[in-house]
Amino acid sequence: MSERSERGGRPFLLLATRAEDEAADQEYAAFLRYGGLTPHRLHRHRMERTPLGELELDDYAGIILGGSPFTVSDPPSSKTAVQQRVEAELHDLVAAAVRQDFPFLGACYGIGVVGSLIGAVIDSTHAEPVGPTTVTLTDAGRIDPLLCVLPPEFDAFVGHKESVTELPADVERLATSQTCPVQAFRVGANVYATQFHPELDAQGMSIRIEAYKHHGYFEPGEAETLKQVARSGNVVHPGALVRRFVQLYED
Repeated sequence: MSERSERGGRPFLLLATRAEDEAADQEYAAFLRYGGLTPHRLHRHRMERTPLGELELDDYAGIILGGSPFTVSDPPSSKTAVQQRVEAELHDLVAAAVRQDFPFLGACYGIGVVGSLIGAVIDSTHAEPVGPTTVTLTDAGRIDPLLCVLPPEFDAFVGHKESVTELPADVERLATSQTCPVQAFRVGANVYATQFHPELDAQGMSIRIEAYKHHGYFEPGEAETLKQVARSGNVVHPGALVRRFVQLYED
């Protein structure tokens, strides 16, 4: 069993896949901060380093999947052995979460991971450039227990090569944007995925721009301009979603 937190309840688990230490540590720090958590209450497993191994969902209050440089819709022949292992482990884990309707929040990469499992169409049709975008809640999103803490319209950071083009009919779309039709969805009552990054602020975005400027999201020479755009934006609301996830599911 996982160790219990200092408050006596089960911890949350962050599944991370970033090999770049500064970006990985920033992501963990952001989920700690916005979730109001301590390291005892938010365990982290860096899947790109070590296999996930045996994991009992009931040992945790909920699971968060962070973003990733991996793209699930890439041709299998282009994927490294590490990416293939991570995707296989996540497939089994998310399948169990969906089957049990277990609290799960996938940020950005989670759209592809959860979406591919449930039969959504995942492709590059609605990829978005790195930077802020305006997200709008659907009618379902405005009354959703998790997303209801966000304004009907808000700015959030994005940057992705794939997205959901089409959701299965029985999956609830919760948020959209002008350039990406599915910014968030829910499976069952407790499994969520967002295309936007709920944990990212301007400082965090600048760290990731530097870390991934040679990963094909943008031309490397654009990095400083993108950082300036991030710093001049008005991304202040998405972090409330992380805190709400913790509040909904903590013991």
